[in-house]
Amino acid sequence: MAKDIAAAGKHIVCEKPLATTIAEGEEMIEAAQSHGVLLMYGEELLFTPKYLKAKEMADAGAFGKIYLIKQSEKHFGPHSEWFWDVNRSGGGALMDLGCHGIAFCWWFLGRPAMTSIYCQMGTYVHSKKTRAEDNSLCIIEFADGAVALIENSWAHRGGMDDRIEIHGEDGVTYANLHMGNALTTYSENGYGYAVEKAPTTKGWAYPVFEELWNYGTPQELNHFARCARGRETPKITGEDGLAIMHALYAGYASAGAGRKIALPFAAPSLKKPIDLWLNARAGEMHTKANKSFDFQVEGGL
Repeated sequence: MAKDIAAAGKHIVCEKPLATTIAEGEEMIEAAQSHGVLLMYGEELLFTPKYLKAKEMADAGAFGKIYLIKQSEKHFGPHSEWFWDVNRSGGGALMDLGCHGIAFCWWFLGRPAMTSIYCQMGTYVHSKKTRAEDNSLCIIEFADGAVALIENSWAHRGGMDDRIEIHGEDGVTYANLHMGNALTTYSENGYGYAVEKAPTTKGWAYPVFEELWNYGTPQELNHFARCARGRETPKITGEDGLAIMHALYAGYASAGAGRKIALPFAAPSLKKPIDLWLNARAGEMHTKANKSFDFQVEGGL
C-alpha cells in the first residue's frame, strides 16, 4: 500500500511498526525516496503532552545525566482478531507495543546508538488463541551508558496501563498517561465499549476522556500535515522506523537464544520477526522431547 501511495506521488504517514519485516520497510523507504515523497513514521508517544513535558524537563537538565528510562504499556490484548495471528501481525506484545517503548526511549535519550538488547517473553494467558508472546520484558543498553527497561503485556487485567519513569543523577519523574486524566469509576453494570482494552467495564475502571488527544494522535497528524506542506521537518522518519524494526528483530532473537544480543544485529531474512523466537522454542521443545525419550529407553533397558 505504501509503495502504491508513493507511486501516486502522495506523502505517507505509516503507523507503527513500520512494516512486518525489515525487507518490506526497506522497500517502503526506497519507494518514497525514488518518488520524492515524504514517509513519516507514526509514533504517537513523541507527541503525548505528558511525555513531551518530561522530555522538556530532561533537555533543560532537570534530572542531570539520565541512567535509566522505563516505559510500559499493558492491557488484556487487542480488539482486532488479526493481531493474534502471527502470520498476519509478525509478532505479539513486543511487536505491537514494544515498538512504542523502543522508539520512545531512543528518542527521549537523543537517539544514541543501541548497543545491546535482551528480551524475555512468553505466552502466559492467551495460549489458546495465539502463538504470540502475551508478555515481554526488554532491556536495551545505549552507547551513552543509559539503560531502558520496556515492559509490554497483552495479559494485564484491569484495563490500559501506560507509563514512563525517567531516572537521572539529579532527579526523577514519573508520568502515568491515564492517571490524572481518568475518572476513577466503579460500575455494577458497565458503561459500554471497553476503550481501555479491558474485557469488561464492570467493576473498578479508569475511563479516559479526550483519549486520542492525550495519546498525541491529533498532534502527530497535524505535524505530518505541516511536514507535507514543507512547514516542519519530520520528528521521526521511515529510517527511524526501520531502526526500530532492527531492534524488534534483535529482541525476538534474544528471547529465542536466552541471552543478550549485540547491536547492530545481522537480521536473517524471515517472513515474520517472531519466528526468531518461535523457531527457537520449537527446537527447545524437540530437544526436551528427545531427552525424555532417551531417558525412557535407558530406563527400560
